[in-house]
Amino acid sequence: MSWPSVLIAGCGDVGGRLATQLLSLGWEVHGLRRDISRLPEGVIGVAGDLFNDECPATWPIGGVDYLVYCAAATDHDEAGYRAAYVQGLKNVLEWLNDYGQAPKRLLFVSSSSVYEQQGGEWVDETSPAKASAYSGRVMLEAEQVALKSGIPASVVRLTGIYGPGREWLLTQVRQGYRVAIDPPLYGNRIHADDAAGLLAFLLKADDQGAVLEDCYLGVDDAPAPLADVVGWLREYLGVTEWAEDASVRRTGSKRCSNARAKALGWEPRYPSYREGYAAILEGRC
Repeated sequence: MSWPSVLIAGCGDVGGRLATQLLSLGWEVHGLRRDISRLPEGVIGVAGDLFNDECPATWPIGGVDYLVYCAAATDHDEAGYRAAYVQGLKNVLEWLNDYGQAPKRLLFVSSSSVYEQQGGEWVDETSPAKASAYSGRVMLEAEQVALKSGIPASVVRLTGIYGPGREWLLTQVRQGYRVAIDPPLYGNRIHADDAAGLLAFLLKADDQGAVLEDCYLGVDDAPAPLADVVGWLREYLGVTEWAEDASVRRTGSKRCSNARAKALGWEPRYPSYREGYAAILEGRC
C-alpha cells in the first residue's frame, strides 16, 4: 500500500505541526519554505520563496496527492498580505500547472478575520463574510483563488491561534493586562496543535472518501469573553496587580462555531483555553 503524499506550502509553525502529525501516519510530506533546515525531521525539503514566481529547483517532480497552502505574511500591511496569500498561492498553482500536476484536494488556510460581526453573535461557515479591513478582504480574495483553481478545494478559517511561541496573552496577563468587562468581548481561539490536527483530519477524511465542504471554521469548543480568559490566567499564574492603563477595548466580538467540523468527526485535543493554556504552562505541548 502506498501512502498519500502532501506538499505543505509555507511549512512554518502550524505547517510543521501538520507535517509531524502526517509523518506519524506514514504520509510522504514535502515542506516548502525558504529555510528548509528548520523543517521537522522526515520532511522532504522544497527550498523556495512563495513571493518569487520562480519555481523551486527541488519541486517534487512526481507530483503530490494533496496541497496545503499555509503561508504567513512577512509584512503586516495590505501589500504584504496580498503577496503572501494571493500572489503566493497563484505562484504555487502555476508551478503545479507547469508540471502537469493535479492534487486531489487543496486546503487553503484562511482566517476568521473575514468576519466582521461585533455583537457577540454566533458565526458559522454560512454567516456573511464582509470584511472591510485589508486583512479580511485579502483573505476573501485569496479564498476565491483557491476555490476557483480547478482543484477541489476547502478553505479552513482558523481563529486566534495560540501555543508554545504564541504567548502574547500570557505576557500581557503577567503585566496586569486590563480588558473591558461589559459588554462581554467574545474571542475565539484554537491551540496550534489542534489547528494542525484539523488540517490532518480533513486530509485523512478526503483520502478515505469523505465528501468535504468548501469551508470549515477552525476553533475550539468554547468561545469566551476575553475578561474570563484573563481572569482565569491571572488566578492560574498568581497575578494580583493590575496595570495602570485603562481597560483595553478591541473591535470585534463574535462566537465562532466548530459544529461543521465536529459533525464530520473532528474533536479538538484542547476543547477550551483552560486545557490549552494549562498544557503550555505545564510544558506538556
